[in-house]
Amino acid sequence: MKVFRGLPNAQARAPCALTIGNFDGVHIGHQALLARVRGAATELGIEAAVMTFEPHPREFFAQRAGDLSKAPQRIANLRDKLQSLDDAGIDRVVVEHFSAQFAALTPQEFTQKVLVDGLHVKWLMVGDDFCYGARRAGDVAMLQDAGREHGFHVETLPTVMNGSTRISSSAVRLALAAGDFPLATQLLGHPYAISGHVIHGQKLGRTLGFPTLNLRVAHRPALSGIFIVQVHGLAPQALPAVASLGVRPTVDDSGRVLLEVHLFDFNQSCYGKLVRVEFLQKLRDEEKYDDLPTLTAAIERDSNQARAYFEHRSGAITATDRI
Repeated sequence: MKVFRGLPNAQARAPCALTIGNFDGVHIGHQALLARVRGAATELGIEAAVMTFEPHPREFFAQRAGDLSKAPQRIANLRDKLQSLDDAGIDRVVVEHFSAQFAALTPQEFTQKVLVDGLHVKWLMVGDDFCYGARRAGDVAMLQDAGREHGFHVETLPTVMNGSTRISSSAVRLALAAGDFPLATQLLGHPYAISGHVIHGQKLGRTLGFPTLNLRVAHRPALSGIFIVQVHGLAPQALPAVASLGVRPTVDDSGRVLLEVHLFDFNQSCYGKLVRVEFLQKLRDEEKYDDLPTLTAAIERDSNQARAYFEHRSGAITATDRI
């Protein structure tokens, strides 16, 4: 899969079947849309393409308004989003920098500069509530008129439902915030996980007797707290662990979000390695403690709960299994 930061240059442009969206989480509703784009591209003999945005448009407008609480919490980082799009069979992804200049494009300018000149769109699929252009002035009917004028076909995909619930990124965020991982799995089509490269931390966990591998989380995540997890990428099988995802209020007042993972019975250097942390169960919310001994006792309780979970889970991975 080719990834472009912004519109491809003239030499890299190619006719495509396109869809446009944020695709946060790439849930099963997104997957249905992507499958239709892949199918149309195959039928027409052109490439399947996605245009997505960084930052999220709502994040951009929240930052401009000075109120980041209005920015959506992220389900997935860009790496995980791109991996999901690759898994869906997409040939090329345009990660468009969402800026004031881009936001100011009229629907007509968006059609000409982006769809026609920039991407050579021949077939386009959007959600039935799609809006585009400055002040969201363009809608599906306007897009269909533009398609007839410029020679590309426009289709819409009806909302995908999970029973009586509309499948959406918002529904996934609510499930994750509630620690409802079975529902999140149902909506996503796979277990929820965060991937990243292991970075150096403060080494405080090692001092407390609970060494951690640390992953930087660039955006405000859709969940926080203490979790039972398993880690992929360090051994042939997933490794059992307990994790903290949040701002670590007891030891850090910077507000920086970090994913810290304590692996059980594992003592190898992991710095720089790419791992995937799969979330299994929430234990509790993040708390601020008065001192390090109180924090250490809480970590020990969390670890014991997580160990008990793996011991009682059918087919659990234990230290003995790995020997």
